[in-house]
Order: sequence, then C-alpha cells, then structure tokens
Amino acid sequence: MKAGIHPDYRRCTVTCACGNTFETRSTVRELHVEVCSKCHPYYTGTQRLVDTAGRVERFKRKYGMK
Repeated sequence: MKAGIHPDYRRCTVTCACGNTFETRSTVRELHVEVCSKCHPYYTGTQRLVDTAGRVERFKRKYGMK
C-alpha cells in the first residue's frame, strides 16, 4: 500500500432512527441509519408495513384487491 493516500480508519458511532446506538470502525466519525439489527423485521421476527403517501391503498385500488 502507498503511504499517505488512504483515509484514517477510526472509531465510529452509528445511530439508528429507532434510537439504538453502537460503535464500529469507519473512515467517518458518525453514521445515521434508518434500520439496525434492533428494529429490522428480519432480526426481530415481526413484520412492519411502511406505507408512504398511500401507495398500498393506491396499489389495491388499481389492481382490485379487496
């Protein structure tokens, strides 16, 4: 590896939208994510439907699902 061309690799605090925080290593000091292992449906075993701007209802109306 060439010296002086790589970014610094340091401790990073990751903050999730659910409020969970954990520490890892990265080239940036802080990361903000929308989902983490504490709130992701795959890890929690629960399914959560996120409906933005009525898209599910519009889909149901368009394709006739009742």
